Amino acid sequence: MQTTTTARDDVQLGTLGQVSMLTRSAAASEAWYRDALGLRHLFTFGDLVFFDCDGTRLYIREVPQADWRPSSILYFVVPDIDAAHARLMGRGVSFKGAPHMIHRDDATGTEEWMAFFEDPDGNLLAVMAAVSRSE
Repeated sequence: MQTTTTARDDVQLGTLGQVSMLTRSAAASEAWYRDALGLRHLFTFGDLVFFDCDGTRLYIREVPQADWRPSSILYFVVPDIDAAHARLMGRGVSFKGAPHMIHRDDATGTEEWMAFFEDPDGNLLAVMAAVSRSE
């Protein structure tokens, strides 16, 4: 007798292990993600650069100009969005605007705030924070 199972029974996905992005210059991306964003550089292997994002690995791969395209949007969780915004601006990160509220959950009083910026290749990134109304 054959039993059927649902995908929920077969697979249990864990935390996200790695995210991949494209770059036109591995060396420039390595310097910017390390120096401007302060990410911990894990290693570089040729045109492949790896960083640690609090347990999720960021994999940046150099491609020729003809193959480059914007990649995933990365949203970095920060405890204090205003402080993160100011600190990153001090490191030369150019934001598209000030931190702003994206959503308010009236049931919990929590607001979702974000501020967007781009890496040197034009990949969109953001800092995000959950803010309670009492803060």
